[in-house]
Amino acid sequence: MPALAWQRLGEYLLDSRLLGSIQSTLYWDQNTVMPHEGASWRADQLSLIAKQLHARQSSAHFETLLAEAKTEFEGARLAGTITPQEQMERQRNLHLLTQEFNRQKSLDPKLVGHLAIARSDGYHRWQEARKNSDFHCFAPALASLVSLRQEEARQLAEPRSCWETLAQPFEPDLTCARLKELFDPLRTLLPELVDKVCAMRRSPKRKWELDQALQKDLAKRLLDEWGRDESITCVAQSPHPFSTTLGPRDFRLTTRIVKGQPLSSFLATAHEWGHSLYEQGLPSQSHQWFGWPLGLATSMGVHESQSLFWENRVARSKSFSQRWWTRFAQVGAPIDSAMELWHLMNPLTPGLNRVEADELSYGLHILIRTDLEIALLEDGLEVEALPSEWNYRYKEFLGISPANDREGCLQDVHWSEGLFGYFPSYLLGHLISAQLAEAMTSDFKSQGCDASDPLEAFIFAGEETRLLNWLRSNVHCHGRQLNAEQLVQKVTGRKLSSTPFVKYLLTKLQNLGL
Repeated sequence: MPALAWQRLGEYLLDSRLLGSIQSTLYWDQNTVMPHEGASWRADQLSLIAKQLHARQSSAHFETLLAEAKTEFEGARLAGTITPQEQMERQRNLHLLTQEFNRQKSLDPKLVGHLAIARSDGYHRWQEARKNSDFHCFAPALASLVSLRQEEARQLAEPRSCWETLAQPFEPDLTCARLKELFDPLRTLLPELVDKVCAMRRSPKRKWELDQALQKDLAKRLLDEWGRDESITCVAQSPHPFSTTLGPRDFRLTTRIVKGQPLSSFLATAHEWGHSLYEQGLPSQSHQWFGWPLGLATSMGVHESQSLFWENRVARSKSFSQRWWTRFAQVGAPIDSAMELWHLMNPLTPGLNRVEADELSYGLHILIRTDLEIALLEDGLEVEALPSEWNYRYKEFLGISPANDREGCLQDVHWSEGLFGYFPSYLLGHLISAQLAEAMTSDFKSQGCDASDPLEAFIFAGEETRLLNWLRSNVHCHGRQLNAEQLVQKVTGRKLSSTPFVKYLLTKLQNLGL
């Protein structure tokens, strides 16, 4: 008997996913252990795989498999031989696969190859430029990436602006108008709060440092306490922390040690572990490594909401500091109390670096980057003018200016890989995380928890597993069945807004005595 059309499509998708995982493995290696002189060959490797993937995802054979699967699905639906749940899942899978096929078919294979090379070259040049704090060394690579991504948007020819088109893989259905609706309240409020906090700023604590080995040990203890399974996870160091999934039981994350920032690696580990937990919790019955779209993350905004939850709601919480301050003190950190660690975890001092930013000023870092990449793609901002524009906006929003390009526009890896449209996901993640946390709190109270703040109570008791179980049941399980806004509406009963995030910030400032 010939295989069912659905089975044949699944087998094809699995092979594509295997090829994609090889691409991701090369990316992991490039960011962690690849020697400097391997960059050119790696660019050729990634270009070859990108072209092969594009050929598979836009081929006539794939189109035929999709058509046959749709015909088979319609027959099964009319005959009543599949359940309503199966109908919903298969229809959504077919919709997403067709959407992605149409995108891939629109692209010139030569452009796909050029983009892969440009991304690898961009990353290599960014590393050198960042090390030497020399933007001009990176500028030609960035200009090439801007031009190539603009051409990609033109070829896709979607009824969206250039920036909106490029943002779709990260935030499906996002528009600039919706982004403006969500972010505009923060453009006014966040600078006002930053100014208020700066006016009340506490005397800075003396500088201190912690040995790299001790920082790594604390991060390991954190992951062990949060249930890390070393048989399926790997932790390494990279210039920029990230998390990636290389197989159904192969989850990778990286962190970095920052001189003069002894808590940076610890918090980055918490953040990236949140990403990994989300990947580990995606729907197993249609897991991404079996090729079906429903096993993928809802969006990068939802992904960021999970990493930010574990970094900010858990690791930066007062209850967490009450449990952990003695562990820091025991390894030599000059910390005398839980309150002292809590304040150190929440410095609320505007700085130049996004990754090290506090919760209050973080959104301003994202607004600056979003405005600048839209200006690069749509408003004619010249690449050479980027450093000066960056510095001007930092002075305007945060009252500080970078001393050099390394502190300024070279600090992030994203643009070196052509990832335009990604940055808003970070701030959307803050908004989503805050609204989900409100729903989580409400659910725990309705289940009989009489604590005024159930999240703090469970963290204090070392019962973070209860928080994870709620996320598994309410967030992780949906995969791409919904887009981000639909997921928030389903879980919280309300449309996504900035209000819960603002409420959370104001409460935290009050609790910190600011």
